Amino acid sequence: MRTTTTTDSLKERAKALKLHGLLAHWDEVRDAAWLEPLIRWEEEERARRGLQRRLSSARLGRFKPLADFDWNWPKQCDRQVIEELMRLDFLAQSANAVLVGPNGVGKSTIARNIAHQAVLAGHSVLFTNAAAMLNELAAQDGDNALRRRLALYARPRLLVIDEIGYLSYSNRHADLLFEIVSRRYEEKSTLVTTNKPFAEWNQVFPNASCVVSLVDRLVHHAEIIPLEGESYRLKEAKEQSEKRRQQRAAAKRKRTKKTPEDN
Repeated sequence: MRTTTTTDSLKERAKALKLHGLLAHWDEVRDAAWLEPLIRWEEEERARRGLQRRLSSARLGRFKPLADFDWNWPKQCDRQVIEELMRLDFLAQSANAVLVGPNGVGKSTIARNIAHQAVLAGHSVLFTNAAAMLNELAAQDGDNALRRRLALYARPRLLVIDEIGYLSYSNRHADLLFEIVSRRYEEKSTLVTTNKPFAEWNQVFPNASCVVSLVDRLVHHAEIIPLEGESYRLKEAKEQSEKRRQQRAAAKRKRTKKTPEDN
């Protein structure tokens, strides 16, 4: 026989799951041995499906986990601040984060890991490339279609906008980015990666009048993390090239080496 406290707890869990049929017959099944496993199985299955939905919606793609990240490679990289972001406290504060640094130092990898951690914690997340997002918005045909797409980017608890600064954009693109940042301002968290310091964003959005306001809203309550160093991808490419060279040299030596049986 279950205690009243245990039964009440199970009933609350059944209510949270909205198992209305079960609740309608609660007095008949409250002491059944299968009741607790049934509720636990339903909770676990819903959690699993919820995680799969969030992962699919986040569009993170493939990425290297931070456990494999070479923290010693960047010349400047505040590991402590990044690990604090991984704890997701900034989401509770609706704060932003900006990773600033040259190509190949790990900005996207870090951003994807933070986004993945947010998904695991139960938050809605969307990861998008800046060019893909702005071009998609600019291509919307009609006000209703544009409003729906803007709502898509305004909705997630965490929006990651990757690679701002690699291309230049029109005033229309600048206005659209400003609209997204404004809709999320002090309500949701936005994480941005960029290869340009904010002083050079007027090169990304030439002649756009909203750039100052855009930057102001983005950096207000934001953690700005600079990264400096050579491209990690270039480093890996050189290492792989050297490894292949050594393998070819070893294979060549093996082919040319004559054994006693060959003589």
